[in-house]
Amino acid sequence: MKILQVILVGSLSIAAISACGGDDSTSSSSTSAAVETTVVDEATTAVEVTDAPAPDVPANSALPTLGECPTSVFPDLTAVTGPGEEYAMPEVNVECTDTEIVVTSNGMPSYTFESMTPNGLEEQTWEWRVPLQPAMADSPTNIVNMLGPVGFTTTGLPIFGPTEGPTPTREAFGDPIYNGLLDTCGGHTGYAADYHNHALNIDVYCNLTSSVIVGYALDGFPIYNSVGCLNVDCTETAEFVSGYDMTGDPTSYSWNAYTYNASGKTNVLDECNGRTGPDGTYRYHATGEFPYIIGCFAGTSTTQTGNAAADMPPMGGNGGNPPPNGNGPPPNG
Repeated sequence: MKILQVILVGSLSIAAISACGGDDSTSSSSTSAAVETTVVDEATTAVEVTDAPAPDVPANSALPTLGECPTSVFPDLTAVTGPGEEYAMPEVNVECTDTEIVVTSNGMPSYTFESMTPNGLEEQTWEWRVPLQPAMADSPTNIVNMLGPVGFTTTGLPIFGPTEGPTPTREAFGDPIYNGLLDTCGGHTGYAADYHNHALNIDVYCNLTSSVIVGYALDGFPIYNSVGCLNVDCTETAEFVSGYDMTGDPTSYSWNAYTYNASGKTNVLDECNGRTGPDGTYRYHATGEFPYIIGCFAGTSTTQTGNAAADMPPMGGNGGNPPPNGNGPPPNG
């Protein structure tokens, strides 16, 4: 068994993710040239303006091969300062068995906590187990009705899909980026004071620029930043883009407001927001457009336990009733 322990502590500088409500749906590109000044409400302190680096370019020699324990892609965060003095410091442990990657985390962000919801921030108990050698499924599995974790970041944070919960009614199952519900790094806290990401801002402040692979889906396939190799030697690279177009109003029922259309697009990803790389292995890519991280499972999602197996708890309202069809919006709204 190969074991790596990564203890996450703290915060660097900041880059803002564009999250708009109302009728505007722009979201920030991961390759923005500069970073805006951000004010943390509770501290009323402006964060220093810094240059935001473009996502790292893949180098095959630096990436783990299929079946190799990917300890190298979990960033060294010993210089960060955590979510704030009043909160616990992040802790992430990574180990590999002969067949699985096992990641445990207390779910605390490694950057300053920004309160975007009425919920607080508390430590969680996360354990994710995903296959070390994932395989493609016969057909993709949609995540339309999934409100809980679909993956995790290399900084130990759960990844949710591009769908919010059933309340408030006006924004039921809406796009949290479009509705302006996410912080600088693309996350917020849920009803259980659990911090999770719906999008990933690949920036130094969010501690996701030190690795090309920024997370893993629950089917075991890695999540890369937006840049990928076009040939085996990786002498040619490109920034990959989502194939989804906005065709409706994503304020509510986000999956009904976007349509997959790869026509006329260069370096476009598939419906799961991924692609098969030149080495023949599949990978997802985090993008600045819907579905932001994962659009469906290309492999078979592994059965998780504990918090990692739980649905997103209801945010209140709706009389405490569960959402339609059990845990999410029906496919046709």
